[in-house]
Formats: sequence, C-alpha cells, structure tokens
Amino acid sequence: MIMNTFARTAARRVVTNASRRAASTLRQGEQEARRVLPLMAAATTVGGLGYMALNQQDNKAQCLSNNTAEEVEDKFATYWPRNIMILFGPPGAGKGTHGPKIEDMLAIPQLSTGDMLRAAVAAKTEVGLKAAAVMKAGGLVSDDIVIGIIRDRIREADCKFGFILDGFPRTLVQAKELDKMLSEEGACVTKVVELQVPDEVLEERICGRWIHKKSGRSYHVKYAPPKSMKKDGEGNPIPESMTDDETGEALMQRPDDTASALVKRLAGYHGETVPILKHYAPGGIVSEVNANQGMDGVWGEVLSALKRGGN
Repeated sequence: MIMNTFARTAARRVVTNASRRAASTLRQGEQEARRVLPLMAAATTVGGLGYMALNQQDNKAQCLSNNTAEEVEDKFATYWPRNIMILFGPPGAGKGTHGPKIEDMLAIPQLSTGDMLRAAVAAKTEVGLKAAAVMKAGGLVSDDIVIGIIRDRIREADCKFGFILDGFPRTLVQAKELDKMLSEEGACVTKVVELQVPDEVLEERICGRWIHKKSGRSYHVKYAPPKSMKKDGEGNPIPESMTDDETGEALMQRPDDTASALVKRLAGYHGETVPILKHYAPGGIVSEVNANQGMDGVWGEVLSALKRGGN
C-alpha cells in the first residue's frame, strides 16, 4: 500500500507509542513479543490516519519485551520507504523558518551539509579526515567526500525513517551522485520542495537579516526583530542592541548579506537549481511553494506540498 508523507509519519508514531505503552504494561517473554511485532509493524492508514492492527482475541494489551519498542521501529522501517526530502530556496526564502517546522511535522532530522561536514571532521571519521586534509590545504571538499559524509550520517538511527537535505545537492552532478548513493542504500528521494520568492523581494529580506551564529536563529529588522533592538535617529538598528532573544548573545550580519553579493548568489542559485528541479520533475515529486506571503500562508502551502506526490 502506498502511503503519503503524513500517513507514514502518523502510522510510525502510533506503532512506536503503542509498543512502548504495551511494553510498560505487560512483559511475558520474547517469544510473544516476536509474534506481535509483525502485527504492530503492519500499521496501515485509512484517510491518512494510522491505526494499529493488534491481536483482538482478548481485551488485554499484547505483551512486549523490554527492547520491543526499538525492534518495532526497525520492523516498521522495512515496510515503507524512508521520507527523503530535499528543501530548496534562494537566500532569504524562509528555509530557516520553515525547515525546522517540517522537521518537527515529519519527525525526521533536517541535515545541513555544513553541519555534517563539521561533525565528521570533529569526529575524525574516515571521510572527515579526508575533508580536513583538503580544507587544511586550502582546497574545496570534493563531491565524493561530501557524498561519503552524507552516507555515514544517514546510516545513523535518527535517519531510520528519513531525513531532510538542506544545502545539497547544489548541482545536477551532485543530484545524480546523490541518487546513486541512495540507490545503493535501497532508498531514493521522495519529495522535493522549493520555496519561491521574487528576486526583488529578497533584497529587503536579506539586507535586514541578523543571525545568532551558534544556534542559527534568524531575525529581521522589519519582520522579526529581536526584543532588544533599538534604532538610531535615522531609523536604522543600533548594532550593539542586536542580541539573541534566548541567550542575550550578540547577533551578526553575514558578510554576503549585501545587495551586490545577493545578485551573484541569486544568479548562481537559479542557474544550478533549475536543472535539479527538472531532473526530479518526471517522478512527480517536485512542489513549488509561493513563499512571498505571510508565514501562515507559506506554511499552508508547504503542508499541501507534503501531501502531494512521493511515496
């Protein structure tokens, strides 16, 4: 049975929660737990809502062993393909705002290539050491190293049911290499979402953006100012007053968040992204979201996009 994104997520959550509740109620041995596992993992959907198919011969909750919850998740993961989503959008389109909300909605991690690269280098993994050597020599990390870092990351437990890629692929070549790697892992991209905003609107968004470097939290002097913001006599924000709402630490503006730099960045984005979208379009998994509207409107379109296409 083919399930949409929300249905898979709902069914998975029901499976996991039910297994844990039952595990805390009755524990009558591994053999009984093994018998129930396939039934638990066979949670299906009606109208997009997950339900549990448990043994109904008696009114008692089926008993599970201490480690059944994890085993149920493993079993469930074999029934349906992972949600593998790519999130696209030009700088200032709102990926930093809506990405975490998508992550929470689908209960799968959002993976940034920059974060994965830094983590691999810090952990001194095989590919991390290769990347560190390249960067130390002043070179650019090659696509095969980045693919290797992604491969290692998506094999971790939190990616069992899927993940969201942010910042990769950036080129058609990378997209094809990603497809090849995922195929070797028995998976494929199931959803591509692009947040679209006219170039002329992005300048105001970008040039007014301030960032909390440690967390990645984003603020805007007009649309989402920090609580601490104060303005000078000309109505411009006073830099010393720009601090993070949660930590009180200083905010910063990225060096390339300027009008002149934005022109080059947008040209590069459009030139590289359009071929990637065309590459995935034949599969019916690409959705375009109008991100030039209020946050609620954008989120509504994102939800609609997640319900369309894919597995």
